[in-house]
Formats: sequence, structure tokens, C-alpha cells
Amino acid sequence: MRAPVRAFLVCVCMSAVAPHQFTEEEMQDVRQRIKGMFYHAYNSYLDNAFPYDELRPLTCDGQDTWGSFSLTLIDALDTLLVLGNQTEFQRVASLLQDTVDFDIDINASVFETNIRVVGGLLSAHLLSGRAGVELEPGWPCSGPLLRMAEDAARKLLPAFETPTGMPYGTVNLLRGVSATETSVTCTAGVGTFILEFATLSRLTGNATYEDTARRALRALWKTRSDIGLVGNHIDVVSKKWVAQDAGIGAGVDSYFEYLVKGAILLQDEELLHMFDAYDRALENYTRFDDWYLWVQMHKGTVSMPVFQSLEAFWPGLQTLLGNLDGAVRTFQNYYSVWRQFGGLPEFYSISQGYTVDKREGYPLRPELVESAMYLFKATADHTYLQLGLDAVESVERIAKTPCGYASVKDLRDHQLDNRMESFFLAETIKYLYLLFDPTNFLHSSGTESWVEGGEDGQCILSSGGYIFNTEAHPLDPAALYCCSRHGREQQELRDILLGLSHPAKEHSGRSKEPSLHGQSDSIALKAGERNTPPLLSCPVQPFSARLAVLGQVFTDNT
Repeated sequence: MRAPVRAFLVCVCMSAVAPHQFTEEEMQDVRQRIKGMFYHAYNSYLDNAFPYDELRPLTCDGQDTWGSFSLTLIDALDTLLVLGNQTEFQRVASLLQDTVDFDIDINASVFETNIRVVGGLLSAHLLSGRAGVELEPGWPCSGPLLRMAEDAARKLLPAFETPTGMPYGTVNLLRGVSATETSVTCTAGVGTFILEFATLSRLTGNATYEDTARRALRALWKTRSDIGLVGNHIDVVSKKWVAQDAGIGAGVDSYFEYLVKGAILLQDEELLHMFDAYDRALENYTRFDDWYLWVQMHKGTVSMPVFQSLEAFWPGLQTLLGNLDGAVRTFQNYYSVWRQFGGLPEFYSISQGYTVDKREGYPLRPELVESAMYLFKATADHTYLQLGLDAVESVERIAKTPCGYASVKDLRDHQLDNRMESFFLAETIKYLYLLFDPTNFLHSSGTESWVEGGEDGQCILSSGGYIFNTEAHPLDPAALYCCSRHGREQQELRDILLGLSHPAKEHSGRSKEPSLHGQSDSIALKAGERNTPPLLSCPVQPFSARLAVLGQVFTDNT
């Protein structure tokens, strides 16, 4: 395989040259350019496409794609706050409450609706306090955007009503799953729910969502091959693998991402154990010269010697886990492809060193910039800033139109496609801006914590960093901790009082373990009256950051 060696040599040469050191003034200038890109695309959407899902930048009009949700507006909402625009955030948050309705006769992707709509609304809800939105009592454990997110997620639940608990790919938001719906779903479409669904459960006290996501994850885990790999598409009824290509790219990518980020967000060792097992198998069977190929899931033989642009998230994930050496080398391979084309083609033949036929497009995806952001934060190496500047200049030169930014249909001749995916504003622009804004509040690891809201008015928020879902919507672990802690305390107090009232039933077999998410009104105190911790509970402690610089995930319980 000559191309991997060639690409690796290119990377060695790149790393041997000292990168340009960006000054703060230069970084500020780039941030302003990125803001200009955002508002050119955002205003074009509002002027030409709203309330449709997406902008068509070549014809200056709109279209519905993944449903009919004004999807670009939902996806862009938290990016507004990242850029510092509280006024527009407040306006759009109110507008969405008035205009978006999920009781519609639409067939929607379960996966896309979850990561873009549920994830976007949850993130906006959790950022509302920082955005100056007027908060209702009990926030962040309640609020209108949270109710919208739960309404959207509730519409997805019928898809999970299968013998295995793994979901169908599409659901009608009004009528449920069609009798003619295919039972074949991609792996990512099964394993990419734990972040949003667990967040919903921890905030609302309704365990249904997290339980549903966990059931699907555990069912998928049991289908792995004897050599520890999963394929690309599975029949969610029979558990039979329909597409048996194993890799880290399209159809699989966010499954692995959610095992890692779910482990961090929820401090969950089961999820980390699953990922570690997959990671060992992937290293053994799919990694060649710091590229990750596609192999047959049962035999480990190479089936597709290609790199897919969606795989570019992997160095960022490795960085989260502290595997900086592997992350840097793999990123350099991917960056060499970027420099060859001014973007990442959807498929790149590693053996031929060129694009794959009919896969030459570049829909302005964010994954390589996402990895650059994580690696810059971990290493302070300005090579990653240079990639960011390359991306800004490339997108401006190739994809900009009078009505926004268009997907690149073919990187070889820069033909454009009449579509601007919502992830351009949700992810690509956000990660570019965060790359050049290392002091942004989303990079905080507890240095900007603040007290607000909650059932007792004492939620300590933004104290453990943020976890991004696969659509770059940030989730605050501290809010989950605060709301679920309140539920546990309420349940603990209830159990104690019931035990005092019925001492004979103390050993009746009913579990004394407090519900993780259960949240009910206290039987002894009215809402808002509890000013002291409940009996026998530990004093409230702030949620602390648990990620070390090199990615330690768990601390002990001492």
C-alpha cells in the first residue's frame, strides 16, 4: 500500500516545520471572519428559507429535508450564544416556542431528529440562563425548551418498540412506525441516543428515555462478532447483520463517540468498558499506518481501503481519552488529504491517493475542525490553528454564494450543490470559532461555575466542562447532576418517612436503593419550603471537573 506511506512521509515533513505562531490579534481577526461567515449564512437562511428546514443557496430559497422543524434555526441557536449574541438567542428561543409543532404527519429520521432537534433544544435550554432568558422556577430542571425537547423525544419512542429494543430508522411523528417500514438500521442509528435521552431523564426525572437508550445500546453490544467488531447495518428485529463492513466511519461513527462521551457525561464505567473493548478490536484489525480501513466484521479482512470524511472525528475522540500520540498521527494523515483538495472528499482511496468515484463531494463537514479544536486545547500546537485558517479560506473561496454557503459537489473542479446543511451553522462554524477562542465559556473546566435555579435554588452550573453531542450541541453535566440529585434527595426523604410510618415493612423486599431519576413532590414539604438538606443526606457538594489534562475519566469515590 504505497499511498499510506506517501501520506505519512508528507506528515513527517509537515510536523518538522515549525508552525506559524498566531498572535492574539490574529486570532481575534480570524474570529471576526468566522462571525462574518456565520451571519452571511444565518441571515440568508432567515431572509430566503425560514421556516423551511434548510437554505438552498444557489436558488435563494428553502426546502424541508429531515422533517419540517425550521431545522437550521434550531441547530444554529446555541451557536448564537457561542458568538456572544444574547439578543438574537432570546428572540429565536421565543420564536421556536411559538412556531414549531411536532404533531405533524411527517416521516422523520429517528437519528437526525434526535441529534439535531432534541439535542439542539436541550442545549439551548441549558444555556438559557447564561443567555439572559427569563427563567421559570425550577430551571434547569424545567423550562419551555426542555418541554419541547421532551415532546420531540416522545415522538421518537415508538421506533424503539421492537423485540430487541433497537430502533427503526424512521418514524411518523403523528402515526408512529409504518407497517411497511424497513427493519434495517445503521449502527449509529441504534447507538446514538444516550447523551440526549439520559440528559432528558436526568433533567425531568422521567427514566423512560435513558432506559430506552440503554436497552438499545446493550442489545447492540451483544451482537458484536467473535473478534469484537460490529458491522454497518443491522436488522433491528432479527439482530442479523445486513452490512458486515466494520470501521469507524459513516453508519458507525457516532456510536463509538457516544460510548466515550456518555461515559464522561454520566460517569458511567459500563459505557467506557464497551468502548475500550471495541477500541482494542479496531486497533487490531482496522488500523494500518495510522489510517483506519474497513474490514469484514467476522474475519478482519480488508473490505474497503478507503478513508471517509466522517472518520475525521476520531483524533478528537482519542484526545478526549488521552491518547495524544495516536490522535496526532492520525490527524496528520487526514490533514494531508485536506491540503491535497482544500477540503475532505466523502471517500478517499488510500491505495490510490485520490478521490473515489461518485464520492468526491464536500458538504462542509465539521469533523476535522472538531478534532483540531480538541488537539489544540490539549497541545497548544498552532498547527491546528493553521488548519482552521485553511478551512476558513477554503470555504470562503470555494463554497460562498450570494445566498450563503453551498455544499461542494466535486472537490476536483469545485462544482457546487444547491444545499446548505444545518450542521454548517451548528458544527462547522461553531468548532471553527471555538478553535480560535480558547477562553470561550464552553472551554471552561469549572473556572466559570455559577449558582442558579434548581428546585432549591442552588444548582452549581458550568462546573464540570461541557460535552458536545454529535451535532456539536453542548450539554452541561453539572445541570444533570443537580436535577438528578434533587430527585434522589426527594426519594430518599420519602423512603425515610415511609419507613418511619411503616417500620414492619422495612424488610419486605422493596429495594431501598433510591431511584436514579425518580422525582416526585415531597409528602412532607410543599414545593419551595425546604431550606435545609433532608434527613440523613450528605451536604450538597459542587459538581467537580473529572477530566484531567490527558483524559482521565473517572475518580475514586473517597
